[in-house]
Amino acid sequence: MMKRWPVVTRLLPLLAGLALLLSACGREDLSALRPQGPVAREQFGLMQLSISIMVIVVVVVFALAIYVLIRFRRRKGDDTIPVQVEGNHKLEIIWTVIPLMLLVVLGVPTIQSVFGLAKDYSQDENAIQVKVTAHQYWWEFEYPQYGITTAQDLVIPEGKIISIEAQTADVIHSFWIPSLAGKIDTNPAGNVNRMFFQADRTGVFLGKCAELCGPSHANMDFKVKAVDEASFQRWTTAMAAPAVLPEDPAVAELLASQCLTCHAIGDQGISLYPDLTGIGSRESVAGILVNVPEGEAEYTNEGTVYENLKRWLTDTEAVKPGNQMGQMDLTEEEIDALASYLAEQKLEY
Repeated sequence: MMKRWPVVTRLLPLLAGLALLLSACGREDLSALRPQGPVAREQFGLMQLSISIMVIVVVVVFALAIYVLIRFRRRKGDDTIPVQVEGNHKLEIIWTVIPLMLLVVLGVPTIQSVFGLAKDYSQDENAIQVKVTAHQYWWEFEYPQYGITTAQDLVIPEGKIISIEAQTADVIHSFWIPSLAGKIDTNPAGNVNRMFFQADRTGVFLGKCAELCGPSHANMDFKVKAVDEASFQRWTTAMAAPAVLPEDPAVAELLASQCLTCHAIGDQGISLYPDLTGIGSRESVAGILVNVPEGEAEYTNEGTVYENLKRWLTDTEAVKPGNQMGQMDLTEEEIDALASYLAEQKLEY
């Protein structure tokens, strides 16, 4: 017995360090434990119910086990053989009926939620329809009611039902906004999966791909930006407005040759890859380079939208390995010109 203590004392610091490390792995804004909408709250309620049942079962089982260990332990000097009890119908009925009752308590609300949350709002005129297309490694959001398409930032009005039709352009991905709803897969071969959610308040909610999809799976973030109804209407109007191209002919030519052959800005370009309309107003560049205001950049590890655009245009592979954009053959002056123009593409809403 004495030899075991040194082992325990060596393991305790290791376990304590592991606990601290794991506690730092979760991001506060990427949590299903802080629901911000009715769908997320219903799912959180099921989590609470199931965990409560499991805790009760664990406490009762451990309490009985400890009681039996103490009450019926072998006493010193007692070498008698305990009474051999075999087959107690009352106990067998109890430990069969109680688990069945617990399964019913958990199963009934689970079935109700599963069918309730499977409701299809794709034909509801009062819901905001959004077609989500997952790409390696970015998200495309099309609003068919408004005739606009954007990327990375899913802008929605607070309090409105958002009807999602999710599909993929390549491999399997998974659309997940922990604070607002559960996850839904995007499957190849033209399959479309549907879900819906709402945001109770304005704010920015983090979304991620929850299905291993390649080397930059961990970098496949997006943001859901909930705004008031008036701001949403201003945003949709601004998104549909014609593009304002650079006044400098050299920069306009550079934009046309280097960007608009694959991307769209307003009514200009080809939307093969992320739409760049209003990119200066987005929460991030490439989904993971978080944009901060000019005055805050020096106090954080993040950059301004201009700085993040320069970083992305300088070396896309370093920011998001495996992306299909490839390295751009640009001089420092050309990168600066493009970053400056794109950073100015802001939408007031």
